[in-house]
Amino acid sequence: MACAVSIEVTPAARSAPELEFDAAQPWRLSPGVALRDESFGALAYDFTTRRLSFLKSRLLVDVVRGLENTPDVGSALIAAGVPEGDRATYLRALDGLARSGMLTPR
Repeated sequence: MACAVSIEVTPAARSAPELEFDAAQPWRLSPGVALRDESFGALAYDFTTRRLSFLKSRLLVDVVRGLENTPDVGSALIAAGVPEGDRATYLRALDGLARSGMLTPR
């Protein structure tokens, strides 16, 4: 099961504050972040911090896109069809995205 997130930090991005990730809360893609679909998943680029992240799973991309329309992270995982046994892996990936500023609470 591959659901990795790789984050490249530029000098400007190093000062971005980390968010505390709470999966029981509603989240969304940060306003300054754009996703570009790729064969491996997607590239996420933050135009504010110039941070680049690689979402290395199409299913992870579906979860991230679904966050906007669900009441919490667990609902987004279910809606995207993430198997129950894989959810902890996806939560770790989403935590990394939140800590890097790619996701923000709604």
